Amino acid sequence: MPKPRSKRQAIREERKKKRQQDEVADDESIQTAKRRRRNEDHRDDGDDDIGNQPPEFEHEYETPQAQASAGGLLPTEREFFGMLSDQEQEYFRSVDEQLDIDNFPSQEERQLFLASVFAEAQGKELKLACSQSCSRLMERLILMSNTRQKKKLFEQFGGHFLNLVQHRFASHCCETLFLQSAPIVTRELGGERDDMAAEDEDEDEKPLPFMEELFLLTLDELEGRLAFLLTDRFASHTLRVLILILSGQSLDRAQTKSLIHSKKKEKISAPWKFGTEAVVDGQLRAVPNSFNLATRKIIRDSVSGMSPTELRVLATHPTGNPVLQLMLELDITLNSKSPDETEGMTLLWRLLPGAPASLKDATTPASDFVNSMLYDAIGSRLLEKLIVHCPGKVFKVLYKQILEPRMHSLLRNDTACYPAICVLNRLSKEDLMGVVKQTMPELTKLVSLSRFNVIKALLERCQARQAYDEVKALTKRLVDECGGDTNSLVPRLCLPPSPKNDGDKQHEPLVKNRAALISHGSHLVTAMLAIPESPRKAVQASISALSEEQILELATSSAPTSHVIVDALSTPSQNKIFHKALVAALRPHIMELANSEHGNKVVSAIVAVPSRSEGISLPFHLKESIMTELGQHEQELRDSFIGRRIWKNWKGDLWKNRRVDWIAWAKEVDSAPEQKQNMPGRLSKPNLPSRWSKPSGAQLDNPNSIKVDARGWVGKEGHNRKSRVRVS
Repeated sequence: MPKPRSKRQAIREERKKKRQQDEVADDESIQTAKRRRRNEDHRDDGDDDIGNQPPEFEHEYETPQAQASAGGLLPTEREFFGMLSDQEQEYFRSVDEQLDIDNFPSQEERQLFLASVFAEAQGKELKLACSQSCSRLMERLILMSNTRQKKKLFEQFGGHFLNLVQHRFASHCCETLFLQSAPIVTRELGGERDDMAAEDEDEDEKPLPFMEELFLLTLDELEGRLAFLLTDRFASHTLRVLILILSGQSLDRAQTKSLIHSKKKEKISAPWKFGTEAVVDGQLRAVPNSFNLATRKIIRDSVSGMSPTELRVLATHPTGNPVLQLMLELDITLNSKSPDETEGMTLLWRLLPGAPASLKDATTPASDFVNSMLYDAIGSRLLEKLIVHCPGKVFKVLYKQILEPRMHSLLRNDTACYPAICVLNRLSKEDLMGVVKQTMPELTKLVSLSRFNVIKALLERCQARQAYDEVKALTKRLVDECGGDTNSLVPRLCLPPSPKNDGDKQHEPLVKNRAALISHGSHLVTAMLAIPESPRKAVQASISALSEEQILELATSSAPTSHVIVDALSTPSQNKIFHKALVAALRPHIMELANSEHGNKVVSAIVAVPSRSEGISLPFHLKESIMTELGQHEQELRDSFIGRRIWKNWKGDLWKNRRVDWIAWAKEVDSAPEQKQNMPGRLSKPNLPSRWSKPSGAQLDNPNSIKVDARGWVGKEGHNRKSRVRVS
């Protein structure tokens, strides 16, 4: 039972409550006095009509009049565009739900609905972009909008881009608008215009400008403010997108996406997109000459007013460094073919003044910059870009004077190893052999420190440069360091022991970054599988020696380890029973693999293994037994997304309804390359044969194959369809 309140306690609580009320009253009186003084100041200025006074914003917001009188916006100033009413928020929330359902009978109905939404949002675009709850809807509307609607959004955002790109939510809308408008520039450059007014719109409305003009007007708004936008938390991402679009570089490269988007970037999806085009990965886009000039001007203006110290600080800034990487790459790429590189490459010569001659002296600013960036976690990323893209005359001196004498120590360091790997990709065969000779005594430390990415780079580059003796030496030394036996190679690289939960301090790198180490080790194993002779033999021998539990752990524990099994299934082997033994070890756990996030890739890879091929052999009865078990759990597979994918990849419906055709399809893998060459009209469905197609040579040699002629078929399962069997 709780103790009853005493009279003294009741008096104490009453006094406490009275003090709190007095404090609230004092705060209100202070706020009232401040408002009175503010109103008196306005009256002194001669403004008698208090209701017509512009609102005063807190948190460093200022009125448009104050901004104009100050000669433009300062880095800390923001515009306030107002807030959506409750009714408007409820309407746009319902629009978002309808777009999620996508229950429209036709594409025309979708376009009409989208046009009505844009009509309702007219005049509220800035509020939508800055709203936490509706900015995602604005991004979706941009993805689905046509050319005319995108240009009108440009016009609505015009004059406010400097504020929008610095806003937490509106900056994402600007990025999406820029990215979706980039293909329109290329189309209009080729003479295409699809922004004409509809029949129900005002005919007297002036035509919309070209998208090129809208981008250039946006740059005019940002001109003179690029220095502080480089390090702004939100504007730097938008600036990267804008620079990339102006340069004409591909927007779909994996390296590009990681450079312009944060890892926390939310992926906004749309039920449909307007004017989507298939873009080849890495393909350059056609852009007008004004864009190339604008890119050079942005790079020049961004760094022209910076001192060497400020530039070095920007190189190690978490937000400014990615922008500097992109600008350095474009600075070198756009000016690599100019007759005078010294005049063209502004940023490169600012980072390395006097190069390449200055790199020969260890006391020059250029040498000091390289040495300081090598071991910096952020600055080393900029150095990677510099090593990859710098002219050959600069790289040659940089390598000989600074990097070559200490390559073995750079490859050991957890930060400097990444610029060193970029160096390996540019070395000649003789220089690469020299690095391997330096590194061979240090291989014990590389394995103990789990620098598997370094060993992978050395093996791949030696194979590419045809240094086969070095490949054999590295493989032999790696096997020795992993236990002296090939059986321990894959467990050491892909299945490191879990850290113990005892009280002793763990100094090994396994404790902190076990997932990263497993990823690096798995990538090394897959790289060795791709290299013939000794590396591939060592990995396949190690996989053959694994227990059933270890193989299952590889297939299901993570994505990198599952790729080891997938690549092993598709790699030729001199051991004729290698693939059969591997699948036989996985066969008892096929349903566990089929329902696994990572193991389902292994199940899908099994069906693609040919029954007879050079170096790869998987008996057909193993595939048939796996398909039989999958068929017994059909409903379980159909109840999950992963299971439906497995059922589709194994063509479960074909197996269930037309067993003979499924057998022909499963055995057609043996001759798939020949069929693709001889039958170009069936490239869309290369694995599904015609019902009465002539069997391939591999199928005729197979005792389990089915022979088909114009009147019927004769095969192992002839008793299933007696009415259509012709017995010879």
